[in-house]
Amino acid sequence: MSEDILAYASVLHLSRADMKILNIKDAYALHKVIYGLFADVRTDAEKQTSIASGITYADKGGDFNARQILILSNRKPHQTPQFGEVRTKPIYSDFLTHDRYAFEVTLNPGKRDKQTGKVAPIRGREGIEQWFKERASKSWGFSINPENLQTEKISVQIFEKSGKTITHGSAALKGELTVIDRDRFIQSFTQGIGRGRAFGFGLLQIVPLTAV
Repeated sequence: MSEDILAYASVLHLSRADMKILNIKDAYALHKVIYGLFADVRTDAEKQTSIASGITYADKGGDFNARQILILSNRKPHQTPQFGEVRTKPIYSDFLTHDRYAFEVTLNPGKRDKQTGKVAPIRGREGIEQWFKERASKSWGFSINPENLQTEKISVQIFEKSGKTITHGSAALKGELTVIDRDRFIQSFTQGIGRGRAFGFGLLQIVPLTAV
């Protein structure tokens, strides 16, 4: 196995008591908890640019008693957080050498209007899936098998930040992908895809598929 570590995969487990103490009521509160697990390596100026934080995550939810968040990062989180439990393992470069993967991803589907510069949400299951297939092959280094692509949940994420109401469209998709540009695919996996990555969007959760 290659010893090249591409990233670190972590799982944050929060108990009901943890969530109450941390006052996790919306996506922004969860964002602050996740980012608080890591050393802040960017300057204030870099945070205003396109320089990535090196952190993507997916809130997998849970039940009345617990919540689980998957995290992918370019550095290790603090292993003894003030609240919750974190388990971390390295992801080696060999993991991204396969041609096909089963995937799950939650995205913030949107398209920028060239005239206004504003991002308009993509609406409807068919529109979202078409947008996703086009972006995947054009920008993210993989193609989508249209036969088993599923959009499982379409919703809206709303929270308050600095006195403003932030709204993100949300769509959870799953299916099979085939790598068509290895370098772009690696970048998509390690950095996440699409908009809203600071708020739980864009983490590619993948499992290699082998030919039968």
